[in-house]
Amino acid sequence: MKEAGEENSGPMPLIPLVDSKGRGALSNPKNRFEKQERLSYYEDIFDPEPTRPRTQFYVDQSRSILSKNNSPDIGFEYGLNPYRGCEHGCAYCYARPTHEYLGLSAGIDFETKIFVKEKAPELLREALNAKKWQPKLISLSGVTDAYQPIERKLELTRRCLEVLSDFRNPVSIITKNALVARDKDVLAELAFWNAVSVTISITTLDNDLCGKLEPRTSRPHARLQAIETLAKEGIPVGVNVAPIIPALNDREIPAVLKAARDAGASFAGFTLVRLPYSVSAQFEQWLDAHFPERASHVLSLIRAMRGGKLNVSEFGSRMKGEGEFAAQLGKLFRLHARRVGLSAEWPDLSTASFRNLSPQQTLF
Repeated sequence: MKEAGEENSGPMPLIPLVDSKGRGALSNPKNRFEKQERLSYYEDIFDPEPTRPRTQFYVDQSRSILSKNNSPDIGFEYGLNPYRGCEHGCAYCYARPTHEYLGLSAGIDFETKIFVKEKAPELLREALNAKKWQPKLISLSGVTDAYQPIERKLELTRRCLEVLSDFRNPVSIITKNALVARDKDVLAELAFWNAVSVTISITTLDNDLCGKLEPRTSRPHARLQAIETLAKEGIPVGVNVAPIIPALNDREIPAVLKAARDAGASFAGFTLVRLPYSVSAQFEQWLDAHFPERASHVLSLIRAMRGGKLNVSEFGSRMKGEGEFAAQLGKLFRLHARRVGLSAEWPDLSTASFRNLSPQQTLF
């Protein structure tokens, strides 16, 4: 979906948390929709024994599970997200501002207050069984990661995949978590009907950088292992080199593509870092904390690819950027993708095997 007015008119004041180890955000910025700002966390600055923010889970009472996409530069019409918020805590995550619609912050709140759609599988079955449903490609993890840590326990994503397998409705999955390999049995069933593809995002092969940038995601070697596991099961699997952050991980493009191809990936894509709304100020804060010596250089290159801003919302350019440096990154990606034998095209999944299931049939 298109965002508007992301670029801030001035720097946003951020109140740093004393102890945010294991988190991507370093603060809880003000919700852009709220007229009042909670100041109780000033106390944390003076607390000699601050408590790390702990993850809390809430029941989401949504009555529908499929969201329709109207963005022409995203290759799916319907999205499925069993969770709101994401514990992975990626410092650059463009989905952070979605928490502001819940009256929360795009900072620490986004990765510590997770909303669980407990009825997601049942709602999905209801949607696919509706007379008006015409089989369409559904994207799993279109906003927040469907394989974040709590999925290991709740298995909401797995149960949604089982529903999709029952109906043989095509689904594309994108994730940063190696947990996706757990569901290789269901994914193999979908693959038999040409109804699934899995894309694993790999931002870097550097464990240290990964730990700082994406603190609660699977480490690079685990993601490569997941690619290998899925490929051996005959499941179409690819890699997304994303996001590319200039002067931070752009030099790794050739190495990531080769490592993914060696593991069994068959297709690849990339996107540039996107910093809508308060994410830009949070990312600046993250850079100052972890890479102060190159922070200004990183930001200047991002602006060079975004028409002088840190983010733009125009369709087409928001994913790939504009300008000479963005063009060079695109050429570098395409050159090395061809060199190692990775297709730039996502698998063309089929709706031909879709089947409607009556309530009686679903019992079996």
